[in-house]
Amino acid sequence: MDIKAKINEIADKIKNDDDLKAKFKTDPISAVESLIGVDLPDDQVEKIVEGVKAKISVDKIGDKLGGLFGKK
Repeated sequence: MDIKAKINEIADKIKNDDDLKAKFKTDPISAVESLIGVDLPDDQVEKIVEGVKAKISVDKIGDKLGGLFGKK
């Protein structure tokens, strides 16, 4: 499994689904497990959760910078 690709895929799904976004905020491990379809040990899922949080943060910064320079 390509972890980076999976993190990008999960982040995109979360950003585009308000219900999933709310679930990710309250219970990120459960949200990620529901998306990957595998029940992994929490310590392994936490690494993916951290990657997803980082990806979402980077995308938000990029969106804000794009708006600053007239790009969307």
